[in-house]
This record gives sequence, C-alpha cells and structure tokens, in this order.
Amino acid sequence: MEKKFETILLHPNREDKKPIKSKVTPIYQTSAFVFTDLEELEDYYQGKGNYLYSRTGNPNPDELGAAVAAIEGAPAGIATSSGLSAILAGVLAVVKSGEHIVAADDLYGGSFFLLKEELQNLGIETTFVSFSEYQEVERAIQPNTKLLYTESITNPLLRVEDLHQVVTLAKKHNLQTLVDNTFATPFHSNPYTIGIDLVVHSATKYIGGHSDVTAGVLVGREDLIAKARAKVVNLGANVSPFEAWLTSRGLKTLALRMKCQSENAKQLAKALLDNQNIEKVYYPFEQTNDGFGAIVTIKLGEEVDVDTFFKSLAWIKIAPTLAGVETTVSHPLKTSHRALPPERSEALGITMELVRISVGIEHPADIINVFTEALNNALNE
Repeated sequence: MEKKFETILLHPNREDKKPIKSKVTPIYQTSAFVFTDLEELEDYYQGKGNYLYSRTGNPNPDELGAAVAAIEGAPAGIATSSGLSAILAGVLAVVKSGEHIVAADDLYGGSFFLLKEELQNLGIETTFVSFSEYQEVERAIQPNTKLLYTESITNPLLRVEDLHQVVTLAKKHNLQTLVDNTFATPFHSNPYTIGIDLVVHSATKYIGGHSDVTAGVLVGREDLIAKARAKVVNLGANVSPFEAWLTSRGLKTLALRMKCQSENAKQLAKALLDNQNIEKVYYPFEQTNDGFGAIVTIKLGEEVDVDTFFKSLAWIKIAPTLAGVETTVSHPLKTSHRALPPERSEALGITMELVRISVGIEHPADIINVFTEALNNALNE
C-alpha cells in the first residue's frame, strides 16, 4: 500500500533488525562496536556485518539518511556532519581534479565559497552563471564539465528553479545534477523524482527543525550515494550518533511544522506587500495555493533605517541561520553571503537593505505586528 508524505515521515520502509524492539531507535553513543571472535570480525570485512567503528557507520546516522531518502522518493541517503559536508560529498562523488562544474550564481554564500575557493584548490573549477537563462548555462558547459549545481529555492532571494529544465539540459550533455533542497524541503519539492541525481539538505535547518543540531543529508542514486559514503568515511565528515538521533526526532514533525510555517510566511508576505516602507517582497506566491516555504525576504525602503529596524524587532531574534520553530531574521550581506565579492553581492541585489525572515510557528498576527511596528519605528524623520 502506497503511503502519503506524513505517514512516510513516521513509517519509512525499512526492516527493523534490532534484537530489542524499542519503539524509538536508541542512541548508539559509541565510538566502536565489538565482536565475539576473529571470525565475526572477518565477516564484517566480507560484507556480512553491520558496524565496526562509528566513523564508518552507526545505526543513528543510517536511520536519518534512510528516512530523508524515503520522503524524497530516493533509493539511498547518507547523513553527514553539516550541510556543507553533504554538498562536498555529493560533488566529490561526481567530480574529480581537472573537471568542471556549472553552478547557479545566486547560491548560498557558504556553497559559493566552497566551490570558488576550496574546490578550486583541489583542481576543480566552477563557472557561476544565471540559471534564469538556460542558454547561458548551456554556453558555460565545457568538454570537462561533469555537474550542474543549483538550489530548488535560492538563498536568500527565493528564486524557484525550473528543475525540469535543469534535468533536460543535463541529459542533453550527459551531465550529473546536484540540487540543494534545504529551503523547499521534501514537503514542497522532491527533485529526485523528476530526474535530479543528487539532492542535498542542510539538515540543521528544517529537517531537524529546532535549532539544536548541525547535520547534513545527501540522497539520490545508489551508485552515487555509495561513492559519496566513501568520501564521508575517508574525510571524517560523519555526523555523531546523538546529532543524528536528534535530527531524526525533529524530522517526524516536518509536515506539521512546514504546514504552519509556510502558511504563516504566506500571510506575512501578503501583509508586507501592502506596506509602503518595503521596496520589495520576495516570496514565491505562484508555486502552490499554500505558498512555497517558510522564508520571506524583504528589501527595506529608502526611508527605513536598517540598524533601527533590527533593534526594533521585539521578541524576534537576529540569527545567522534559519528554520527553527521561532521566527528569526538575518542580514545576508553581513552573515550568509559575507564571503561574496562586493560586486557580486551588488549584482545579485544582496545589499544592506535586504532582510531574510525565517518564519516560525507563532500566531501570524503577532508576527505581522512585530514587523509592522519595527518598520514604523525605523522611519527616518
């Protein structure tokens, strides 16, 4: 019987091999697993055993990787120490030194820096182009290009990628695809099911959902996940058992949280559209009747003092991250996209006036009131 999204969250298809049938997977907070004799040890190396050392495998990270793969509709997944380490594992599963990546130019700043600086030092070149113009993407493809990399909803300007176009272009040129699905979450988008090869999440954000973990998840084709798993093991990018356990616990309420947070975000975005002190509201209203995600980005008007606005947000905290159950705000130019060259930030529209709002589960009227009052307080007289 085929299950719906909310049911898969709680009951992913996996065989329970635990000798003790606990309702919730225990925390396997151990650095290593033991063997009764040398024959049993050898069986592990022959593929007949499950676990040896927590860097190479542990039930809690395995549960997390498999659970996210299930709700993404992918056959395999692996959990890592952070979103960036999941991106790194995905890239290295496809691309090696001397090869080339074409990436969207409006990526999260940390992803941009990883591709532009760290991977370049490893001999992997990246060309950044606007994925709004697929002819430009196609022109950037070189003979040694192996990967197209983008985000399903971009950070922080919330451009919704046409993933069908990305898949079509990749197939035409025999390329692999990697998509960061952190902002959309599997609740709103399942890139693997339309042909994307690898899907990555900063599980620190909506997968965990409570701002108390740092983790990443990569899901996709089994052959590529096997390669990525080897990178995670050999580079020591594994997530700890406790972090994985917390993230798996948070994942179970993803549908409940995203329904509430997305609806609140839609209401906030609509309210701010009518505010004369905001120059622009970024929110993909057109995607579904219920909005598309829990992030709203705004550009403050010329009459609004940015510093006073941030100081006037009452109970809403300023944070360098997103996706907890509490509403928070961040300043992309000063945090998430700080590593971008000034000319690139300016070209993308990531300026002092840009504010990214991570909408929580509070009552929407309270959220709207705080932003309305902060805007009024911040007006230059």
